[in-house]
Amino acid sequence: MNQSILFPDLQYWDDAQGQICFMAQLQGVNIKCYISANKLAELNDFSEQPSSGEVAAMLALFDAVRFDAEEMAEDLIAAEDFDEFGAVHLG
Repeated sequence: MNQSILFPDLQYWDDAQGQICFMAQLQGVNIKCYISANKLAELNDFSEQPSSGEVAAMLALFDAVRFDAEEMAEDLIAAEDFDEFGAVHLG
């Protein structure tokens, strides 16, 4: 694990993206990381997933796979796989 990338306990449902957004910090710079409901369900091996309207359930599902999501985000950040706004998308 890359210790220079930190993941504060900051996550929220982003209505505009329709995904959960969590933060990474690299050398003092905040990087938005997005993960979709489909990817959350895939990581958690669930066949059913909460709808995007069930924000609390989505955030609980994220907490269950947080470690895996952070590892995926680290890989994307290390590969500099950023979108035009400097965010990474886990799928």
